[in-house]
Amino acid sequence: MKINKRYISAFAALLLSTAAFAQVPAPAAKQSKPVLLKGATLHVGNGTVVENAAVGFDNGKITYAGPQSGANLSGYEVVDVTGQHIYPGLIQPNASLGLNEIESVRATIDWREVGDLNPNVRSVVAYNTDSDIIPTVRANGVLMTQVAPIGGTIAGSSSVVQLDAWNWEDAVVKADEGIHMNWPAMLVPTGNRQQDERLNRMKEQREQTLRELSQLLSDAAVFKAGKNDAENLKLSAMAGLFDGSKKLYIHTNYGKEIIESVNFVKQFGIKNIVIVGAGDALAVADFLKANNIPVIYSGVHALPSRAEEDVYNPYKMPYLLHKAGIQFALDYDLSIHGIRNLPFIAGTAAAFGLDKEQALASVSLNTAKILGIDKQAGSVEVGKDATIVVSSGDLLDMRTNNVTQAFIQGRKIDLNTKQKYLYEKFENKYKAQQKQVPTGATTSAGK
Repeated sequence: MKINKRYISAFAALLLSTAAFAQVPAPAAKQSKPVLLKGATLHVGNGTVVENAAVGFDNGKITYAGPQSGANLSGYEVVDVTGQHIYPGLIQPNASLGLNEIESVRATIDWREVGDLNPNVRSVVAYNTDSDIIPTVRANGVLMTQVAPIGGTIAGSSSVVQLDAWNWEDAVVKADEGIHMNWPAMLVPTGNRQQDERLNRMKEQREQTLRELSQLLSDAAVFKAGKNDAENLKLSAMAGLFDGSKKLYIHTNYGKEIIESVNFVKQFGIKNIVIVGAGDALAVADFLKANNIPVIYSGVHALPSRAEEDVYNPYKMPYLLHKAGIQFALDYDLSIHGIRNLPFIAGTAAAFGLDKEQALASVSLNTAKILGIDKQAGSVEVGKDATIVVSSGDLLDMRTNNVTQAFIQGRKIDLNTKQKYLYEKFENKYKAQQKQVPTGATTSAGK
């Protein structure tokens, strides 16, 4: 079949026009002029909804958020987003985003350190701003994350980053804000002799781990209280736990483990505690409230942990936690590729009892409060960072979620992804082929 050179040239031009998006988009330049978005429905993030609203921002900070009729348009570049929705940028807590790229390639995995007690490990210094996964997350409205390590009893420290930066130093919103502890699992006898012998050995190992943990916390408390000229990276990294400047994130699900772990660390004067995972949070709700402990719930899109539970129980859990008066936020567990679905777990929670605006808060303002960044992020309010999302549909609904614009600290970010690039590439390929083929003919690709 004779191929028209004109079509080849057109096809090549189309490929060249999209080739620039094959890589991670370059970070946006600093905001250079005031911008005002007008005409959209504003979802503030604190439960308030404003119809026909306007949001203005300058130098990366929000200067106006309210009814369009009250906005001063003088000096602003006005962007009409009538019929769309404005939301705060969503925040994913407890994530390995930027620490793990390809699980089958060891060189791209940097989310844990060798050893069991590593409070001095700083996950943020391994954060890769050029991760191909980051653009896919931003495209669904997730603009910030808590980069957290995994592994061992004390995994290390986490930091909060925004997702548009050249390097980890530029990305940091709040550095080393907490230490992550994986609580050793309780062991229950099975009645099987061979299995119970193995469990007894594991129990001995658990008791040894708890003794070592107790010694480390005791040493860290003494180190914090005294005047020490000698440098000790492990102990100095934990100092903030004793004055409340750092949070202790305890990863556990079982109700008895939640109570045991909290009582254990409180012996050493640690009070700023967050439970991560929190599968049994509802069963120990009174204990959590009495100790003023928030939770990061990880299991919305999961099956129940017990056979006798309602299969929809994980979907209902955010509503039940809210009803019980427990401060909570939602995360999408450690699946880095799944973080882009963070808005949809909030949507699931809204479909199973939680108010839609409360569901939004569970992935924005609630998370910001738990992470200690609510003075600058989590809601669309004057004085906070202009980290906002514009969607033509409901951000929490996977059928209508369509992020048309996003801003991080006032910078309009590039929403292109490798997936979008590949879609356009092959769409253009087959369109070009269809133009080449006479009516009734079949291409080799179509055989």
